[in-house]
Amino acid sequence: MKKLIAFDLDGTLAESKSALTDTMSELLNELLDHFQVCVISGGKFEQFDKQLLGNLNTTPDKLEKLHLMPTCGTRYFNYDLPNAKWHQVYAEDFTETEKKTIIKALQEGLEECGFDKEKTWGEQIEDRGSQITFSALGQKAPVKDKEEWDPDNSKKAKIRDIVAHKIPEFEVRSGGTTSLDITKLGIDKAYGMERLINILEISKDDILFFGDRLTEGGNDYPIKAMGIDSIEITSWKDTATSLQAILHTI
Repeated sequence: MKKLIAFDLDGTLAESKSALTDTMSELLNELLDHFQVCVISGGKFEQFDKQLLGNLNTTPDKLEKLHLMPTCGTRYFNYDLPNAKWHQVYAEDFTETEKKTIIKALQEGLEECGFDKEKTWGEQIEDRGSQITFSALGQKAPVKDKEEWDPDNSKKAKIRDIVAHKIPEFEVRSGGTTSLDITKLGIDKAYGMERLINILEISKDDILFFGDRLTEGGNDYPIKAMGIDSIEITSWKDTATSLQAILHTI
């Protein structure tokens, strides 16, 4: 039996930049009765707080079994029950010079691809401290527009390949529907899971992971590549169905 169930957030537990549904909240609450749970995704902690914790109806003692890894595992937070707050365990932050190098490569890559004139909602390039995230339509784009922008992922893949070639000293991976996540080389979701494995004193065989970007180049792929049992889904509804099946067998 697995000891830890891990998830991507956007597209896996909830729609992009959207809060958990009541159904998913109930499933996660029940899951915490039986497993350690990890959420590892490209968003900042503030996004986790709004999107995940804001509608997660559970008890403080269960939160001790919930592990949050924002910005693709480049940061890790666990719950400090005595002080009733989330505690940052580590952060693999960029230097200012590294940030400038990455942002310059993104700007040049956009020009070369010809996708820099799209209508946008909010910032396209966001500094998340330990990760730089590019969102083609901006951070606040409507879900419908994001889903229609690049249904076969060809636009995003082209941008990713050009940017990755410019900065081989960094990880450049496909993130959400319209985003790329850039982290330090070797500091990706696999790094985060390795850190958590050591902290919890478990093995990779004790983990089951759900994600929607498990193909090579996707930001979920490093977890699959390290040999962790992984289930690729296309929406949070797929995840909900799988969790119902898991809970039914317990």
